[in-house]
Amino acid sequence: MKYVRYQYRETASYGILEGETIREISGGLFGSRRESGVTRNLRDIRLLCPCEPSKVLAIGLNYKSHLGSRSAPDQPAIFIKPTSALLEPEGNIQIPPDAVDTHYEGELVAVVGKTTRSVTPAEAKENIFGFTCGNDLSERNWQKNDLQWWRAKGCDTFAPLGPCIMTDFEWRKHGIVTRRNGQVVQEGRFSELLFDPPTIISHISRYITLYPGDVVFTGTPGTTSALKQGDTVEVEIEGIGTLSNKVAD
Repeated sequence: MKYVRYQYRETASYGILEGETIREISGGLFGSRRESGVTRNLRDIRLLCPCEPSKVLAIGLNYKSHLGSRSAPDQPAIFIKPTSALLEPEGNIQIPPDAVDTHYEGELVAVVGKTTRSVTPAEAKENIFGFTCGNDLSERNWQKNDLQWWRAKGCDTFAPLGPCIMTDFEWRKHGIVTRRNGQVVQEGRFSELLFDPPTIISHISRYITLYPGDVVFTGTPGTTSALKQGDTVEVEIEGIGTLSNKVAD
């Protein structure tokens, strides 16, 4: 099942996406949802971030291909991005004027479906509602020189998310491709993750309670490079779809 969050006129709603048709649901994405009987065409709406998280968490150094000369961590290397960094599909990435080295990072993102606190990986797996695409934009100069990553990873628009949430997604069988202006710049298989999604969520839940709708970026493969004005970044995950965003002029 593919779920989307969208705006039609002045109203934001959740719905089930099938082809070009959206079947509206009521009752909330994580509650006793039901179909309302209203349908919309994809061309008539604006897609929003597919959920409304109370927090956005992410992991670094989670693919061997991304480590370079660095050693693999012995536990998930978690950081937090503010919810104000979220950006909807087709939204414009706004790079601050004093940023000099802002990179794309295409990632698989897990969406939490139940309140999660101090769970095992097996329990965490049952608490994952589904998966979506994400782009963990990162200003490398600030990431390297600031005491914290608050702006390197957390500027407004530095967390594009979407276009939909896919439930019952067998992530081990799939992979990710990132394109910049149509050219492939990243590729990876989720079977290559050093820490898988249930392990990451289990680790986080030892210290922070996760709530329905919270999202966890699971790391980026390979190498990355700087974006420039006018670039278009696409993060495609087979079985989910493509998240596309342009860097504003």
